[in-house]
Amino acid sequence: MRSSGISYLLWLLSFVGFFGIHRFYNGKWITGLIWFFTGGLLLIGQIVDLFLIPSMTHRANAKARAEFAQFA
Repeated sequence: MRSSGISYLLWLLSFVGFFGIHRFYNGKWITGLIWFFTGGLLLIGQIVDLFLIPSMTHRANAKARAEFAQFA
């Protein structure tokens, strides 16, 4: 299960140039690549993600639970 706390820690890595790592962690590979190559959409996307991280982790966890329920 993914954690919002870890997502926020990964989000903080944007201040040292690692944009979008929190999106990779939450399973959003396409937008993670976009954030990585555009500097977090010129930092605007990074700031918006500050508020979206809880919902991103909730959706990633719900998706993981649904996939697990299929196989159980």
